[in-house]
Amino acid sequence: MANTAEQLVTAAALDCTAARKPMRADARRNYDRLLAAARAEFASRGAGASLEEIARRAEVGVGTLYRHFPTRQALLEAVYVEEVMALCRSAEDFAAAAPWDALADWLSRFVDYVATKRALAEEMMTTMSKDAPVFRTCHDAIFAAGEPLLARAKAEGVVRDDVEFLEVIQLVSGITMVRNATPDQMKRVLSVALDGLRYGVEAG
Repeated sequence: MANTAEQLVTAAALDCTAARKPMRADARRNYDRLLAAARAEFASRGAGASLEEIARRAEVGVGTLYRHFPTRQALLEAVYVEEVMALCRSAEDFAAAAPWDALADWLSRFVDYVATKRALAEEMMTTMSKDAPVFRTCHDAIFAAGEPLLARAKAEGVVRDDVEFLEVIQLVSGITMVRNATPDQMKRVLSVALDGLRYGVEAG
């Protein structure tokens, strides 16, 4: 039997995140606070956010930051991977929803994710290839989470059956590249794009 999407996402998460030694409770708290602070700083200031400001926001010393993340790249990668895994796990939130609603709501989260994390990926690619293992395994995790949602919608007959998940991702990713678009404008364009995937829209 093929692996379930949940198993694939878990496997990809393990590949994306380097094995870490078990942490003491206080070290784990500092690690989590640094990740949260980094997410907030990168969201508000972009990938060029100051490491010193991230440490200050996390209420730890810069030395603590460097113990957990020896390089800026290591911190960028950790934040990127955590966000990918959060996106993948969010697919589980829609398990009980109608197939079309599950797919549309998850793709809405995907647009939010791409819009806010593009700068992180771009800075990471200044020192690594787009084919680097972290990108490949996180790509696989996203597909493992999203493809079953599309398959379920196809099986229900609410999505055209000639569309592939890669095409859907390319479609919605393009929305995030519209310059100066507000979140509300992106949501509006997403709703129009998703109508192109559906069966029976005109009759609805």
